[in-house]
Amino acid sequence: MKAMILKQFGGIENFSLEEVPKPKAGPEEVLIEIQAIGIDQIDVKSRKGEGMLNDLKQEHPMILGWDVSGIVSKVGEQVKTFRAGDAVFGTIHFPGPGSSYAEFAAAPADQLALKPENISHAEAAAATQSPLTAWQALIDTGHLKKGERVLIHGGAGGVGNYAIQIAKHFGCYVITTVSDRDKAFVKALGADEIISYQTQKFEEEISEVDFILDTLGGDNFVRSLKVLKPEGMIVLLPSNKKAAADKAAETYHIKNYKHILMHSSGKDMQEIAEMLRKGTLKVYIDKTYPFKQIPKAHEQLENGKVRGKIVITLS
Repeated sequence: MKAMILKQFGGIENFSLEEVPKPKAGPEEVLIEIQAIGIDQIDVKSRKGEGMLNDLKQEHPMILGWDVSGIVSKVGEQVKTFRAGDAVFGTIHFPGPGSSYAEFAAAPADQLALKPENISHAEAAAATQSPLTAWQALIDTGHLKKGERVLIHGGAGGVGNYAIQIAKHFGCYVITTVSDRDKAFVKALGADEIISYQTQKFEEEISEVDFILDTLGGDNFVRSLKVLKPEGMIVLLPSNKKAAADKAAETYHIKNYKHILMHSSGKDMQEIAEMLRKGTLKVYIDKTYPFKQIPKAHEQLENGKVRGKIVITLS
């Protein structure tokens, strides 16, 4: 099969399209013929030698990628939930080496969900890691309740746009920070209050927030603590900003601070699939690239403003 190999950590010039052996599905796994792949910031960080570096450097060859949508080709003997021909999607083997930049991938059945029939494989691939992260932050960790005031930083980004939709689905009052160009986009998602980080300081505009999702960290995290209710919760996503956030949370005596790392979960994917099926969660794709242009997709994600998600298609 064809796979996009990472010869060494660094720039996009280290990618190489090569022939490699097709993986085999274990007893509790399925073999997926991949139709589309989602690209995330963790892909870029890992390619540069950060992110999932420790897991990937053990792999020979190194193949990046975690977000997939495709057709089940083979089923392990212990798998009862799927059969050959099923369309499935999910984030696989995370944290760990997902190896989805390829024509086929083997994945644990309990990390996948059936793809809703009303969305394409490209849309499904875009609705994996990002909504999973948002769901696990807001619902599994934050236990959002109807009527709560929620602040989502970076509402136009991959995680942020799904977080807005999920919070609105649960009846929350949603505040988000975005650039001026993205105001109309997040308003259409359902944001109740929109703050431009270019012209406004959010800590001067709002207060008494029940829950904050910080997709940025650093100074943004410290400023966020000033608008959080004493009993409120703040969840940080960037792992490379965790040490500074830990110190700030201790200094400000924040009781409910969490840093989370998204993990593969078929159970959570089924929740997301149901929202997609009902149309209560919509997918926004910034750009789609063919498989051979994965390096160009990385370049856009690393250097350009992305609204929603970037997707790779193989069909």
